[in-house]
Amino acid sequence: MPRRRLSEQQLKRIQAIQDRRRRQRETRAEQQLAEAGAAEDGAAQQGRVAVRHGANLAVEGADGQIIHCVSRRHIGDPVCGDRVIWQPTGAGTGVVIALEPRHSLLSRPDGGGRSKPLAANLTQIAVVFAPEPAPAGDLLDQYLIAAEHIGVQALLLCNKSDLLDEHQHTQGFFASLAAYERIGYPLLYLSMHQRFGMASLLECLHHQTSLLVGQSGVGKSSITQALLPDQAVQIGQLSRATGLGRHTTSTASCYRLPGGGHLIDSPGVRSFRLPPLSRAELEQGFREFRPHLGHCRFADCSHDAEPDCAIRAAVAAGQITPERLDIFHRLGKRLTRSTAS
Repeated sequence: MPRRRLSEQQLKRIQAIQDRRRRQRETRAEQQLAEAGAAEDGAAQQGRVAVRHGANLAVEGADGQIIHCVSRRHIGDPVCGDRVIWQPTGAGTGVVIALEPRHSLLSRPDGGGRSKPLAANLTQIAVVFAPEPAPAGDLLDQYLIAAEHIGVQALLLCNKSDLLDEHQHTQGFFASLAAYERIGYPLLYLSMHQRFGMASLLECLHHQTSLLVGQSGVGKSSITQALLPDQAVQIGQLSRATGLGRHTTSTASCYRLPGGGHLIDSPGVRSFRLPPLSRAELEQGFREFRPHLGHCRFADCSHDAEPDCAIRAAVAAGQITPERLDIFHRLGKRLTRSTAS
């Protein structure tokens, strides 16, 4: 059954409800701060936001302990992965008093088209896909463009590699993977069924803050469980720290990896869409375009039918695949419509 689109009036009503709830959460947070004394007699410490739900934050301290914190209104809008300064207000509780500068921030449009932050201070986006279900549309490319746009590494993870068979209809699949490798994206083959490739994956995640993304059905949850044998314990710690209960598993959460590094799991990236991008920003998201940008005859070249287009010349020379140029045009039209609406 096709998903019914919400009317503008319904979207406004939903937004009003969300704004009212946000104000209520802020009021409760201020009350909690007042009850805690707000004198913050402990020394200021650095921490990382492990999970956020409304005004409640689970902050991982330098010693790995999870602290239940509330944040002061004026500091901004903390999200999972943010580095913060907090002060103790009691046993296992604290108040976030400052938000440290972000090195990266991944966002996506919400239902009203506004940018919604998902995770901060990523160093890597690990994109999971599989032969079955086959990659949907241009979702893989959108993840890669997002990584390029915020300036972090991208890692391709082909899960369910035990399903690959040269006698089946996988030649095109292999060819598409080779195309991404040629333009510089690392590729790992995994099989959770055979427990294959986990050592290489752990090495790639070591000392990184990685966001694991992928469409439904590709085995992302199985990979997460294999990477985090103590995930249930960590979820319990986050739940106790914030009182989130079941909401912890539906909110972006940052977990400690056993061998070092952090893994962010966010349900919101399963239906990821790019935020509004200019034509120039979209071009920069295709890393193989960059050596040829600025060499077209026309400065505003759309790389479609103009004469002396450097991008189309690169396609003819085999330096850019026709499929990637098609994706560029398709996304360009979509983003143009999004910006105009």
